[in-house]
Amino acid sequence: MVEQVYPMTHEGKEKLEQELEELKTVKRGEIIERIKIARSFGDLSENSEYESAKDEQAFVEGRINTLENMIRFAEIIDNDNVNSDEISIGKTFTFVEQPNGDEEEYTIVGKAEADPFSGKISNDSPIAQAVIGKKVGDVVAIATPGGDMQVKITKVN
Repeated sequence: MVEQVYPMTHEGKEKLEQELEELKTVKRGEIIERIKIARSFGDLSENSEYESAKDEQAFVEGRINTLENMIRFAEIIDNDNVNSDEISIGKTFTFVEQPNGDEEEYTIVGKAEADPFSGKISNDSPIAQAVIGKKVGDVVAIATPGGDMQVKITKVN
């Protein structure tokens, strides 16, 4: 069985490790305490506090397993062998939608650390797939659910 690899930056891996540590050392203890208190209320079959705590416990344990797997199979992005003006995972780039759109800036990261609201898009996203390997000045067609759009790469960091 081939294990999935999770490309990510050093910062992304550190963030996942911090979340894992928080879940294991703080959140688990809080949930165990909630379960103890809920058990003291008596009949567990009609105890919503107990059910809620058990549901949260299941969610947290699932998240811990996911994080452990992502960290175990993390592949740290190394851009040393990539041209400084070429878009790749871990780099930030800016483009302008053609013919007269607004300027947008994104950083391409692995899906484990993607956060579109912070401008961090997954390397699996349509935008990232279209621009990886492109350089400043290139005009790229990006397939989106609303139709294709043309963008011009203006900056790569």
